[in-house]
Amino acid sequence: MPATDDDASASPAHVRRRPRAALLALLLVAAVVVTGTGRALEVWPFSPRNATVALSSAGISVAPDGTRTPIPPGSDVQFLPGSRVAVASPGAATQPQLDAAQESRDWLAAGTVPGAGTDFEDMAVDALLDVRALTLDDGAVVAGWSPNWRYAWPRDNAFVAVALARTGHVEDALTVVMFLQQVQEADGSFEARYLPDGSGPPDDRGIQTDATGWALWAAATVIAEIESPQDRTSAARDLEPLLERSLAHIRDLTDDGTTLPPPSPDYWEVETSKQTLGTSAPLLMALAASPPALDALGDARAAREVATVAETFDEVVHDAFAPGYGRYLGGSSVDTAVAFLLPPFLPVTADEVPRAVLSAWDAAPIRMARPGGGLAPGTSWKRDGISWTPTTSVFALASAGLGDQTGAVRWLTWLDDHRTTLGSIPEKVLFDGSPAQLAPLAWSSANVLLTLVLLDEAEAGRG
Repeated sequence: MPATDDDASASPAHVRRRPRAALLALLLVAAVVVTGTGRALEVWPFSPRNATVALSSAGISVAPDGTRTPIPPGSDVQFLPGSRVAVASPGAATQPQLDAAQESRDWLAAGTVPGAGTDFEDMAVDALLDVRALTLDDGAVVAGWSPNWRYAWPRDNAFVAVALARTGHVEDALTVVMFLQQVQEADGSFEARYLPDGSGPPDDRGIQTDATGWALWAAATVIAEIESPQDRTSAARDLEPLLERSLAHIRDLTDDGTTLPPPSPDYWEVETSKQTLGTSAPLLMALAASPPALDALGDARAAREVATVAETFDEVVHDAFAPGYGRYLGGSSVDTAVAFLLPPFLPVTADEVPRAVLSAWDAAPIRMARPGGGLAPGTSWKRDGISWTPTTSVFALASAGLGDQTGAVRWLTWLDDHRTTLGSIPEKVLFDGSPAQLAPLAWSSANVLLTLVLLDEAEAGRG
C-alpha cells in the first residue's frame, strides 16, 4: 500500500513480501508455459551455463537539492514514505528532507497510481517514484543511475514519456519529449544515446533508426492524452519540429511506406547488415500514431496522407516478415519486437492481429524463457540463464493489450517478486532469481506502469 501523509514512520526498506517468488519461478520454468491463447507448450531444456552478474545498485535516492545517488545492495537506509528521500531512520530526517518527501507525495497525488487497490499497488508507487527519480529537470530520462547507464536513450525516454502521460503527469511527459526534440538531428535521425545535458552522444555508437520511431510514437501518444483541444493543439505546435522531422525521415527511409528501411542497429544495439523487425515495427508504430497529432495541428490533409502511408507500410512489414516474424528479415528467430505488432503498440484490436503474428507471439516465451522465470531478449540470445526485465515487462504490456489478463498478471507477478529489497525493478534476474546488474531501470518501470493502466481500463470497462 502507498504511504499516506499521516504515516508516523517509514517502514524499513528491506521488509517486503515475497511468498510467491519461489513458487512462481518454479511454475514458469517447469513442465509447461501457458501462452496467451491458453495452449500449453513444452519448455525447451535449459543450458547449464548460468552466468553471474553483480547487482551494482538496489535503488536510487534523491536528496532535497536534487542530487541522485545509487544505493548499493545491503544498505540499511530507508525511504521516507512516498518518496525516494533516503534516511538512516525517520526520526533523523531533516526539515529539507521532510519537505522533499512531501513534495514527492504531492506529485504522486497529482496523478494516478495504476493498480491501486490490487497486489501491484506497491510496485506501481515504486515504479512511479523511480521514473521520477530518473527524469532530470531538462527532460532527459537516464536508463539507470549506475555510470554506464547514466545516459538518455530515445527508446527509454519514449516509454517513460508515455507512462507519465498515461498516469496523469502530462506536463512531465511533454518535458521528456521536448528533450528528444532538442537532441534530434536536423534530418530527423537520432544517435543511440545522449549525455543527460543534451550536449550530444557520449560515444560513436552512431545513428539508430528505431529511435526516430520511438520518439515520434511517444510525441503523438502524449499529445493524444491531452483532453483539452486547445491544450492539445498548443502541445502539438510545441512539438511540431519533432513531428515534421521524424515523419519526413521515416517517409524517406521507407520510400513513403513502400519498402523496409535500410539495416540499422535496433534495441539490441549491435551492428547488422540485415533488416530487423526491431527497426521496422517502431517506425510502423510511429506512422500509425501520428494522424491525430497532425489533426491537432489543423493539417487534416497531412493526417490523411500519413494514414495512407501507415496502411501501406503495415502491409509491407507483414508481407516481409511473415510467416515467422523473426528478428531478421527471412529468419525465424523471434525477439521482443514481435510484441510491437500487437496492441497497445499498434492501434488494432486483438481480433485484428494476423494469426501468424499471434502464433509467433505465443511460441516466443518457450524459447526465450530463462531459469529465473523471466525472458531473454530473443530466441537466439545467448543461453546464459539471465532474464531481462525490459523484455518480460514488454510481454506483460502486450498481454494486457491483447486482453489476456491472466498472462499480464503472471508476468507482473514475476516482476513484482524479483524487485530489489528497496522495491526497484532491476535490469536483469539471474538463474537463481537474484536481481542483477542495476536497479531501477527506467524502461522496465515504465512498462509496468503502462501494463497496470491497461488492466485498470479493462477492469473499468467490465464494471
